[in-house]
Amino acid sequence: MSPGLSWLLGDQVGRDGMLCIFQNHYYQPLWTLVGAGAKQLAPSSRPTASVIPSGVKWIQSRVQKLDPDKNCVHLENNQKISYKYLIIALGLQLHFEKIKGLPEGFNSPKIGSNYSIHTVEKTWKALQDFKEGNAIFTFPNTPVKCAGAPQKIMYLSEAYFRKTGKRSKANIVFNTALGVIFGVQKYADALLEIIKARDITVNYKYNLVEVRADKQEAVFENLDKVGETKVYQYEMLHVTPPMGPPDVLLNSPVSDGAGWVDLNKETLQHKKYPNVFGIGDCTNLPTSKTAAAIAGQSGVLDKTISSIMKGKTPSKKYDGYTSCPLVTNYNRAILAEFDYNAQPLETLPIDQSKERLISFHMKADMMPYLYWYGLLKGYWGGPAPIRKLLHLGLK
Repeated sequence: MSPGLSWLLGDQVGRDGMLCIFQNHYYQPLWTLVGAGAKQLAPSSRPTASVIPSGVKWIQSRVQKLDPDKNCVHLENNQKISYKYLIIALGLQLHFEKIKGLPEGFNSPKIGSNYSIHTVEKTWKALQDFKEGNAIFTFPNTPVKCAGAPQKIMYLSEAYFRKTGKRSKANIVFNTALGVIFGVQKYADALLEIIKARDITVNYKYNLVEVRADKQEAVFENLDKVGETKVYQYEMLHVTPPMGPPDVLLNSPVSDGAGWVDLNKETLQHKKYPNVFGIGDCTNLPTSKTAAAIAGQSGVLDKTISSIMKGKTPSKKYDGYTSCPLVTNYNRAILAEFDYNAQPLETLPIDQSKERLISFHMKADMMPYLYWYGLLKGYWGGPAPIRKLLHLGLK
């Protein structure tokens, strides 16, 4: 981007702590493996100050209001900052409190969630302490970040039960509010084969509405039959919480009716305010909310803003690229990559719907490195150049 003083506002903090609690920045994709005991929690965290680029002024304050008509941002303590260009990257908010019995239910054993710094290690404890009964994994009736994560921990748990001789005593259940296992047919077919082979029960259109931790009961509503609920006894429960935009975006002039930043899906420029841009989970871009998507978006957003600063029309377009490394075992993963049209957009010249060791190591070892030393430093804008090279320019 063009040189000059940039401002970085401290990340919005959700009701559960969210991504960046000011002093610490977290690489959340690692938490899938932390919850399964395959990685430690500590490497997922670094001091926020250590990842802020030089020349950027870090303002440790929450955003209270966005006023794009006056080109200013209102902060806590009646502070106000004016801007010439604004990039909104507020992430999303976890809503455990929308499930009756949570978050207080996490004080009881047998329940965890890989979506929070406060509960991810509880998942591993529940997995280790499992004796006999239902191991239940949930997917909520809202947009979520990393939509594959709720079932990744399910596959890892099933593998752990096999490894520890507990599989015959475990009934593994995936209750999802969705109507499909995955939104891209190629990868859905591969996952359904795994589910069948490993004797996993999937219930579609089932949404978690209550946790009775004292009784180890989970209550689900049937989205196809209004008013109908079903109670499950659990020995282990992994909760994926409902999610939504940060409060500051609700009813904001920069947001659509649902509270997401309203962008042109190709340029990432705001549909109404030409000097406002967005990136990541807080936007209404019709693609999966993942770190890989943000990488692809960053490469486009850099070019878009640079062009506008020079008085030119943006030409580089974001194709909706996103990726989900679907971990299916402690040494295997399916590397899903796709675009806005839910069509595979694979980087490697192999069939990435197959479970592979290389896909697992990319998830567990290469991608964290790319995040800390590539994406956060502005060197990694997604794998498009590599894909073009490996496919001889045909993709």
